[in-house]
Amino acid sequence: MRASSQKTILLATVSLVATQAFAADMLTEIGPGEGQVNIVAWPGYIERGETDAAFDWVTKFEEATGCMVNVKTANTSDEMVALMNEGGFDLVTASGDASLRMIAGKRVQPINTDLIPSWSTIDDRLKEAPWHFVDGTHYGTPYMWGPNVLMYNTEAFPEAPTSWSVVFEETTLADGQSNKGRVQAYDGPIHIADAANYLMAHQPELGITSPYELNQEQYDAALNLLRGQRELVSRYWHDAFIQIDDFKNEGMVASGSWPFQVNLLQADGVPVASVIPEEGATGWADTTMMHAEAENPNCSYMWMEHTLSSNLQSDLSVWFGANPSVPAACSDGSGMQTAEGCTTNGMDDFEKIKFWQTPVSKCESQGECVPYYRWVSDYIGVIGGR
Repeated sequence: MRASSQKTILLATVSLVATQAFAADMLTEIGPGEGQVNIVAWPGYIERGETDAAFDWVTKFEEATGCMVNVKTANTSDEMVALMNEGGFDLVTASGDASLRMIAGKRVQPINTDLIPSWSTIDDRLKEAPWHFVDGTHYGTPYMWGPNVLMYNTEAFPEAPTSWSVVFEETTLADGQSNKGRVQAYDGPIHIADAANYLMAHQPELGITSPYELNQEQYDAALNLLRGQRELVSRYWHDAFIQIDDFKNEGMVASGSWPFQVNLLQADGVPVASVIPEEGATGWADTTMMHAEAENPNCSYMWMEHTLSSNLQSDLSVWFGANPSVPAACSDGSGMQTAEGCTTNGMDDFEKIKFWQTPVSKCESQGECVPYYRWVSDYIGVIGGR
């Protein structure tokens, strides 16, 4: 999604954010750590060696700063927003469909980039990305980005699927059996955008230009596609580890997924692979954002600086199968990642990914679009068979 397009949407979404009021409370220097930092994060984003001893970017931070890292994992953007609304957290690793809601709702505060020495190392494509940079103000530190991939079982698909049709339409697979009851879909309203992305290629007469900007006709078509998909879906997944178990033990053969699940399944010897089909893909660019009432701001700034360390970015890129916000992490030898690995993860495909954003009624591509609250209620209806 072009930055200019999202900036226009953003101004409509987050008009008149009280930046000046926030700025009065912005730290101008980092003091002693408070002893802890409480973070809401996607699964797999903050590792301390418990899943795999080779991946630990928490222990040394705690030893160096005295800030103990407490993590609450969240499986959807809606869950992240709810947790940040409840309070009690300092930071959140928010995707674009959550970050703008939290900025508009004043749940997160501007950050002082002068207190983050490694800010200059961030990918220029992310420094002022419209999902965290609003009205000239930074509301977070870029962390990691990547596509929502099509994960598939290589025994059911001897050749990589070329289309998302294998999860949207009934298909006879190479083993002679239907895909019905053997596919999954994401348990979150933002999945409507995946349906819209599919329709952009297969029903161009609808005139969809962004999967997040749908008029009523376009939206109805996406819901109808999802109602058909419901007949195929065995499970709507939101827990990455449950999806992993389903692909190991429950005969699942295809689903939208994250590279994180693909990596862990392959490490366990499960015959899976992933692909970005011909229709392209939605994706996420995640930002570490600070709660408006963070109780541990000094430790929070220390953590944001730590997240930009090249070795953390490199190892996290390998672990999650995503792209670092610090490009040097791909090739400087500080960690496990290589230039070839970043290319495989899609480092050069930034412009091709339709990054998650919150749908709003006043959209740029057309006069009136269906807003996100409708996506929430209607997707619940789809899952419930309505």
